[in-house]
Amino acid sequence: MRGFYFITDDRRTVNGALRDVADAIAGGAAMVQYRRKSGDSRVLLEEAIAIGEICAEKGVPFIVNDRLDIAMAAGADGVHIGPTDLPLGAVRRVYDGTVGVTVSSVRDGVEACGLGASYLGVSPIFPTTTKPDAGGAVGPDLIRRLKDRVDVPLFAIGGITIDRVRAVMAAGADGVCAISATVGEDVEGRVRAFVEAVSRGGPQ
Repeated sequence: MRGFYFITDDRRTVNGALRDVADAIAGGAAMVQYRRKSGDSRVLLEEAIAIGEICAEKGVPFIVNDRLDIAMAAGADGVHIGPTDLPLGAVRRVYDGTVGVTVSSVRDGVEACGLGASYLGVSPIFPTTTKPDAGGAVGPDLIRRLKDRVDVPLFAIGGITIDRVRAVMAAGADGVCAISATVGEDVEGRVRAFVEAVSRGGPQ
């Protein structure tokens, strides 16, 4: 797992999640996460299935945020969980697919890996308005410290802009996620810019 990780946002989208996903993949997204915080479960499942089909056609891993039931019912490649979702231990008792975990400390990251996390979303690296309850910014140095303690891919999220990509990649991130900086107008173009920044953003 490496590259730009695209995450949908039903509150910011202009053209809808399906179009955003198709455009993000056209722009070079290496992985897609379906993130929708509200709505009927049947609607979420239908949309997740449709997004999964788009991803499968292009060979891009498809992850569902929060909802293990939707991920399993839609046949997604994995699920991403945060601190208020089902505990990782409980998820692993019933699910053997990819499981990403949001962490904001070395302790949380090491514990998650011990319980079977497939990758970590290190968040929030910088202050963010997308997740107002995410807590204080942890900074790129947390990526560097985690890199010395775990052996799973690390994705930086939270306040990531093009100008900040180099800092997190140099710290050891395997990729980045950016929601507000990509969802909206010209998803393809915005994602392509991030993909290019990630590709040249590591240590020189």
